[in-house]
Amino acid sequence: MQLQSFCILMIMIVGIYYRKVRTLHFKIMSAAMIWDVLLILQIELSRSAIMKASNAVNNRLALNIHVSIAVTTVLLYGMMIYTGRKLLKGQEVKKKHRVLGYTTFLMRVLTFATSFLAVAPKG
Repeated sequence: MQLQSFCILMIMIVGIYYRKVRTLHFKIMSAAMIWDVLLILQIELSRSAIMKASNAVNNRLALNIHVSIAVTTVLLYGMMIYTGRKLLKGQEVKKKHRVLGYTTFLMRVLTFATSFLAVAPKG
């Protein structure tokens, strides 16, 4: 699943590269976000991740940090979609969308980095 996560990051980098070509940027970033949400569903179905994550008191710190960053990333996706749609309609939210975009990308990189710690064996 780390391979899929890495591929999502690479797609996001391509999307950022094409940020000035709005239609292409929109399609690439939409694909990355959809794949990321599908990856979360895949992890849930294969590992019962929500049940494990909801037991935060007994989890390792690394897992709790990873889950917090991952949830924040998904919430930021919602904000990106909201501001992106406004931008496509011609409303002036470009600066906000850019700041949110780089914040979202940073959180996605941190999600990827912490995923290695979250799945590491205890001990």
